[in-house]
Amino acid sequence: MDIRGRSRDELADWLASLGEPPYRARQLMRWIYRLGVVDPSAMTDLPRELRARLTGLVQRPDAVLQRLAAADGSVKLLLAYGDGVAVECVLLRHGYGYTACVSSQAGCAMGCAFCQSGQAGLIRDLTAAEMVGQVLALRQQAGGRPVNRIVVMGGGEPLANLDHSLRFLRLSTGSGGFGLSPRRVTLSTCGLVPGILALASQGPPVTLSVSLHAPTDPLRDQLVPINRRYPLAQLLAACRHYAQATGRRVTAEYVLAQGVNDRPEDARRLSSLTRGAIGHINLIPLNPIPGADFKRPRDEAVAAFARQLLDRGTAVTIRRPLGRDIGGACGQLRAAAGAVAEGTGRPAAEPGGKARKSPPGDG
Repeated sequence: MDIRGRSRDELADWLASLGEPPYRARQLMRWIYRLGVVDPSAMTDLPRELRARLTGLVQRPDAVLQRLAAADGSVKLLLAYGDGVAVECVLLRHGYGYTACVSSQAGCAMGCAFCQSGQAGLIRDLTAAEMVGQVLALRQQAGGRPVNRIVVMGGGEPLANLDHSLRFLRLSTGSGGFGLSPRRVTLSTCGLVPGILALASQGPPVTLSVSLHAPTDPLRDQLVPINRRYPLAQLLAACRHYAQATGRRVTAEYVLAQGVNDRPEDARRLSSLTRGAIGHINLIPLNPIPGADFKRPRDEAVAAFARQLLDRGTAVTIRRPLGRDIGGACGQLRAAAGAVAEGTGRPAAEPGGKARKSPPGDG
């Protein structure tokens, strides 16, 4: 039984099966989400007998295989699960506090050209409990200071793991969970239109960020293969729907690669394409990927691209690089550590592959 990733009602029902009163669920939630404690023996306001009983029933925290610390205060962890799968998560330090960047899948089937996490293919979905565990592990790295933002921008496509991603978002924003405002939680997608529509109707109104990367369908077909199934017109219509349904603006990520999508005509097309659908564009200078031919543009070229967008009335930010000296982009640490077992990944050339099922009973 993994008590992480369970709602208060689910914990109450489980505890009732052990003969415990419902208010014990509230106590457990406080220990997990407010205090970051998942070891029942440390939950001192629970009866000793219950603590002893829970110790034999509760899953142990995930093991940290590797930890890398950056000069800017960011920390990257490689976490290992009981089935041998390993995933990355990153603690990003800002002037206003800490952001936890979590993975939603081990590997990825989307095959996006700028992302290393998909190079080994899709291994399996992560459970909501495992996603919660990433936040708890990162919070320990913050030295007792709060993690005041969560971004689901690590390895994997969260909307391809919709049920567990929705559960995690509810636990991130619910009063019994991490308790963050939905404005402080961001989910990033490469553009699964049905998932965006489901998120609009079923999820808390978190910030939606779309990995755009190209202003035309032919180029995006190459960089983000899911575009062949859900082209830009469908994607931007879904973004408009999400904004109308939730009252939240949709943002876009646009990785700039030298000579690929950073020309003046790309900026003009991008501004025209996103008008009325995307509220803000984050420009991300490419993080070089081993074995790929893409190059990072010069800082002056990035600034010039941003100016062209601003001159056309498009809100834009050049994302400040964090954790660059520890391989801050998703997938780099796992690939470097060789943590994916040989033969467990599937090729990522075509999008839409199905994940291996998550471990049973993990919530």
